[in-house]
Amino acid sequence: MNPRHQAILDLLHREVKPALGCTEPIAVALAVAKAVEIIEENCCSRCPEGWRLTADLHIDVAVSGNILKNGMGVGIPGTGMVGLPIAAALGAVCGDSSRNLEVLAGLSEAAVKRARELVADKRVAISVADTEHLLYVKATVSVGGEASASAEVDPHAYAIIEDDHDRIVETSFADKILMSSESGAAASERVAGEDDGLTVREILTFAEKASFDDIAFILDDRTLNLALAKEGLKGDYGLRVGKAIRENQKEVFGDDFLSYAMGMTAAASDARMAGSTLPAMSNSGSGNQGITVSMPVIAYALKYGIDDERLARALILSNLVAIHIKHYLGKLSALCGCVVASTGSACGIVWLQGGGYDQVCAAIKNMAGNITGMVCDGAKVGCAMKVASGVSCAVQSAVLALRGTCIPSTDGIIDDDIEKTIRNVGAIGSSGMKDTDRMILDIMLCK
Repeated sequence: MNPRHQAILDLLHREVKPALGCTEPIAVALAVAKAVEIIEENCCSRCPEGWRLTADLHIDVAVSGNILKNGMGVGIPGTGMVGLPIAAALGAVCGDSSRNLEVLAGLSEAAVKRARELVADKRVAISVADTEHLLYVKATVSVGGEASASAEVDPHAYAIIEDDHDRIVETSFADKILMSSESGAAASERVAGEDDGLTVREILTFAEKASFDDIAFILDDRTLNLALAKEGLKGDYGLRVGKAIRENQKEVFGDDFLSYAMGMTAAASDARMAGSTLPAMSNSGSGNQGITVSMPVIAYALKYGIDDERLARALILSNLVAIHIKHYLGKLSALCGCVVASTGSACGIVWLQGGGYDQVCAAIKNMAGNITGMVCDGAKVGCAMKVASGVSCAVQSAVLALRGTCIPSTDGIIDDDIEKTIRNVGAIGSSGMKDTDRMILDIMLCK
């Protein structure tokens, strides 16, 4: 295989993967689970099977402001509760770090009951870490009671996650460092040769020319995210945005592709944000971005009978465009991720309707000139409304691009060069909105 193609495939496998629950509280659960597992490994002879459900656990979690912002109001799968404390408690009593972003898969009623008890008994403390990392979690777990009394050393451990939701960079047991690796930022720089130079033109060429056997895995997008959409339509999750759109076809929305794509995508977000136990296929560390980058494309394929290979190529295009833009933003920022993800889906829709490179670029520019600036005020059920707005803009941008309409470079942040336009969006979201990010968090903490 062409080494460059392999590098792009590796990038896709790193950034497109299943995630159960909102990835910020899941990162907390993952770090806590790892810390508990370290205690198990070092005190295994004194830890009977099922000990987590009865152990005297104390959990302290320090997180970056962005993790706190995205974890305060979002539903935690299978609990009917929101926030980081219950996510941390679940990580302690039943988390499996080997599952990465699906760390809470296989929740039991007993585990949820015990996690609720830990939170109610104030055994879980959440604080804001003094760190420059936008994505940072340090989870420290200690064990008291019988386990502590019989242990040769005080059984406490910590695990640190930096820069990627599932990148554990340091672990410790009883004040002894077990593992310490480069931070996520340093690791990203080390592998930058695989990502640098990626362009919209190369992305489109890869999507069109790659072997179908190599990219067929992307159809898991349809499997996971369509299941979430159907769950959102079936249940009463969150604000029921998707359900409202699909049930008001005659009176308001009609039964065209736009309303179908908006309804299905919002329904998946409804379910995920309100604590569904179904996983999403994430993109760039976000389940909502994974939903938004894929469901409009999947909706088009379902409505118009697109075969699997064409759908796979469109999903590769949409996912890679989102990853490419996100590269300039960072994992967490004040810019709503649906801006990036819906830009990707606009490109996929353009391609499915026969558009080429010029039309794909026009769709990206139309999106950049339209909804750039939509802020992220944390993960919560209201995200489904932003997702629906993003899908609406994506379809509008695609339609205009296919008609030869593109926002000109005389407008705002748009440049003749598509790559410069993308960098402009990244600069606004990463550097330009730092003060906005801090103000949003301050407002949320003072409510």
